[in-house]
Amino acid sequence: MQPERSVVFLCFGSIGAVTHSEEQLREVAVGLHKSGHRFLWVVRAPLRGDTQRLFDPRADVDLDALLPDGFLASTEGRGLVVKHWAPQVEVLRHRATGAFVTHCGWNSALEGITAGVPMLCWPMYGEQKLNKVVMVEEAGVGVEMGGCEQGLVTAEEVEAKVRLVMESEEGERLRARVAAHGAAAAVACKAGGSSRAAFGHFLADAASLGRV
Repeated sequence: MQPERSVVFLCFGSIGAVTHSEEQLREVAVGLHKSGHRFLWVVRAPLRGDTQRLFDPRADVDLDALLPDGFLASTEGRGLVVKHWAPQVEVLRHRATGAFVTHCGWNSALEGITAGVPMLCWPMYGEQKLNKVVMVEEAGVGVEMGGCEQGLVTAEEVEAKVRLVMESEEGERLRARVAAHGAAAAVACKAGGSSRAAFGHFLADAASLGRV
């Protein structure tokens, strides 16, 4: 029901989502509200020492307790908060999706690129920080969310970066670059493309090892 390229999609993976503190969730909510842009946000309850719950999709999420008072009501119609999970590939490929706030897991990065969606990069741990460097500084398909290295991205930063990607000329240039990379990825994955050829070589090498 939303206009083309008008929705900001926020999704941080199964582990990344639970590492956000309640304070961080509130900062994101305030930033999204102030930006005025449409959004789809996947939220999981913050981890409180219960590592077993980390992988429990049934763990309860009390959105009213986690998010600022009145947030859900005040953003109704332009924003949607989803508990636990969303079909990320389908969302990214949807015509209404205009930006992707991501933890920079490599699967998510590739899904964003192939969908041609510019990314707001929020790495959290491990290789995600290196992936962010590739995405922002080398490929130019994303912008960094300031404060992620220090442990708190403020509402002002969320608002500013959402507006940059969704409203500014720099955001349009970013969108053009990621679209070009997405088109190149599509060609690489077709029959005769470099990705298909590389995978064919891998399968041949694996088969030859099996005969040794």
